[in-house]
Amino acid sequence: MIGLELVYALAGAMFLGFALVTAWHRRDRKGRATALLWGLIALSFLLGDYIGDMANGLLAIVIVVVAASGRTGAAPPESDGTASATALEASARRYGNRLFLPALAIPAIALGGTVLFKSVPGIVKASDATLVSLALGAVVSTVICMVWFRTKAQAPLREGVRLADGLGWAILMPQLLASLGIIYAAAGMGSAVGHLLDYVDTGGSLLAQVALYCTGMALLTVLMGNALAAFPVMFAAMGAPLLVNVQHGDPAAVAAIGMLAGFCGTLLTPMAANFNLVPAALLNLRDTYGVIRAQAPTALAMLVANIFLLYFLGFSR
Repeated sequence: MIGLELVYALAGAMFLGFALVTAWHRRDRKGRATALLWGLIALSFLLGDYIGDMANGLLAIVIVVVAASGRTGAAPPESDGTASATALEASARRYGNRLFLPALAIPAIALGGTVLFKSVPGIVKASDATLVSLALGAVVSTVICMVWFRTKAQAPLREGVRLADGLGWAILMPQLLASLGIIYAAAGMGSAVGHLLDYVDTGGSLLAQVALYCTGMALLTVLMGNALAAFPVMFAAMGAPLLVNVQHGDPAAVAAIGMLAGFCGTLLTPMAANFNLVPAALLNLRDTYGVIRAQAPTALAMLVANIFLLYFLGFSR
């Protein structure tokens, strides 16, 4: 059956394509280091299951060294091979809001594929259905764009390189932070946080406990930079032992809505550089934290909403 191996292979092929395109087309001083960075990341996706833990650890260290060397970066605007701003604006006016259709196809295919693959067993592993469907959606959307805009075969890679170079090392932040969360959980940080939360008196109130859980998820996300890192810790500290085992909450609701509460914290922290600082840099905003300031009211409102959603939907009465 198809599993995450396909997703890793697609991601590895994409980064390998980035490396080859960069090495072939760039002649500036940062081109070689940038190509090396994307090539190393490609190796981690393509060979990670085969080279062992030690080799993977060394590969991760080399990636960090290359990324932190200051020798990587985007190509100069005049040599990146992309269309001019005038041409892009003219194309945008021509197609209008229809440009959003390929992007909207990705979540539509991800949702449809998840339902289909879980309903028809034997094709995709049930536990991997969503991620496999998401990857399939990205591939289908790319093909739609290539046919619709009649682009050359290398166009997706060239545009992908341009975006990846603009994001830089931050493109790996979700993956790294998810790994960090697993490391924290394995080290017993969930138990340590749980002991600290024992000092908070909720008076036995379920609503207070739910609020503490969701707020703690958001605050831990603010500190760590991503809900993927905070979730294993907070769920082990309070979600599983208290809300599920003691209060008999629905594990799926406690996990899913708790993660959503964590995402509220993602909107509020500069630690989530790929979400909040990189866009400000790409848009040349004068206020480095302008994205966070704009998102803060929505984040706080959604946090309150998630607290009540979990309280009313996560527990049988």
